[in-house]
Amino acid sequence: MISAVGSAWALFFGLAFIMIGNGLQGALLGVRAELEGFDGVMTGVIMTGYFVGFLVGSRVVPYIILRVGHVRCFAALASLTSITILIHPTFVDPWVWTAMRLLTGLGYAGLYIVAESWLNDRATNETRGQLLAAYMITMLGGAAAGSLLLGAAEPSSFVPFILISVLMSFAVIPILLSAAPTPAVDQPEAMSLLRLYRASPLGVVGAFLVGTTQSLFFGMGAVYATRAGFSVAETSIFMMGAFVGGIILTWPIGRLSDIFDRRLVLTVTTFCAALAAIAGALLTARLDWMLFVAMGFFGGFNQPLYSLCIAHTNDFLTPKQMVRASGTLVMLTGLGSLGGPLIAAQSMETIGPWGYFWALAVLQTALGLFALYRISRRPARPLDEQGVYVAVPTTPTPVTASLNPEIDWPETDGAQLTPDDLPEPEPAPDEGEAVAIDADDEDDRPGEPLKA
Repeated sequence: MISAVGSAWALFFGLAFIMIGNGLQGALLGVRAELEGFDGVMTGVIMTGYFVGFLVGSRVVPYIILRVGHVRCFAALASLTSITILIHPTFVDPWVWTAMRLLTGLGYAGLYIVAESWLNDRATNETRGQLLAAYMITMLGGAAAGSLLLGAAEPSSFVPFILISVLMSFAVIPILLSAAPTPAVDQPEAMSLLRLYRASPLGVVGAFLVGTTQSLFFGMGAVYATRAGFSVAETSIFMMGAFVGGIILTWPIGRLSDIFDRRLVLTVTTFCAALAAIAGALLTARLDWMLFVAMGFFGGFNQPLYSLCIAHTNDFLTPKQMVRASGTLVMLTGLGSLGGPLIAAQSMETIGPWGYFWALAVLQTALGLFALYRISRRPARPLDEQGVYVAVPTTPTPVTASLNPEIDWPETDGAQLTPDDLPEPEPAPDEGEAVAIDADDEDDRPGEPLKA
C-alpha cells in the first residue's frame, strides 16, 4: 500500500489540497448566499451551476488534454478555479455567482480527469485496488477538512475566498514539478444508454438518483444548516460529519456486497439512508448532537451507493463493455445532479428548513423501492460470478471508472498522442449478435448473444 501510494505521491498531495479547497468552497458559498439575502430558489440555481459545469467539463476536457497535454491542462484549470473563487466576493450578484460556479465545475472536472489519468497510468493489476482506496480516502478526507475550515474565518469577509485560492494554487506545485512522465490519453468509446439499461436497469436508475441525491445533499447542506440556526462553526462540523461517515462505512458496505446479493445490500443501504434522513428532519427542531449523528449516518450510507451501482452494473457486462459503460453512468450521474439543489431549494421554501432532509428521504425511498422491484424481476447473480466491489469517489469522472486492466492502449514513450494515434473503435455487433442483456431474461449471461 505504502509503495503504491508513494509512486504517485505528487498526485495525492495535490489532490488533498484540491479537495480541501472544494470542501471549503461548497460550504462557504451556501452560508454566504444566505448572508447576502439570496432567496432559496436562486441559491439552488447557483449551486446547480457547479454540476452543469462538471457535466460539460467531463465531456470537453478530454479533448483539451488531447490537444495540449495533461500538465498544461492541469495548470490552466487550476488557475481558472483559483480565479473564479476570488470573483465571488468581488461581484456579489447571483447570476455572476452562477457563471462562476459553472466555470468552477468545469475546472474541477478537468482536475479530476488529469489526476485520475495519472493514477490510471501508475496502477497495475496488483496495486489498482490499493490506489483506488487511497484515492477515495484522500477525496473524502480532504473534503471533510475543507468543511471544517469554514469556521477558521468570517464568511462575510474576503479571507476564506483568498484561502481557497491559495489552496488551489498550492495544489499545482507538486504536479508541475514532478519528474514522472505524463500518462497516455485514455478515451474509451461510450456505451449507449438503451443498451446499458437493458443490461442493468437498477444500475442506470440508481446512478441517476444517486447523482440527484448527492448534489442535493452536498450542494445545499450549508444552506440548510444556516436556515436551521447553526453557527458557522456548527455548520462546518455538520458538513464534515457526512464525509467522516462515508470514510467509516464505505468499505464495510462494499465488502458485504461481495458476500451477499449486491442488490439486497444496495436496497438495505438505501433504506438506511432514508431512515437517517427522516431522523434528520425530525431532529431539526432540536439542533443538538443527535442531528450531527444523523448527518454522519446519512453520509455513511449514501456515499457507497454510486460504487454499489457500478459494481452491480459490471456484474452483467464483459470487461470490454465495462469501460464503455462507465462514461454513460457518469453522464447519468451528472444529469441527475442538475436537479438536486433545485429540489432542495423548493422543498425548503415550501415546508421550511427540514424540507432538505425530507427531500433526501423521498429520493432514497424511491431508489429503494425500485431496487425491490428489480429483485422481484430477476434472480440474484451467483456470488462466484459477481465482480469485486471497488470504492469509487462520489464525484466520479470517466477516467475513474475506466481503471480497467483489460484495455490496452498504444505505447507512446511519453509522446503526446494525436487523434490518428488512438485505436480504432471496435465495430458494433450485428443485431443478431448483441451482447446486451435483456432486463427481464433470467437465463442470459454477459457476453452471450440475446435469444431471438
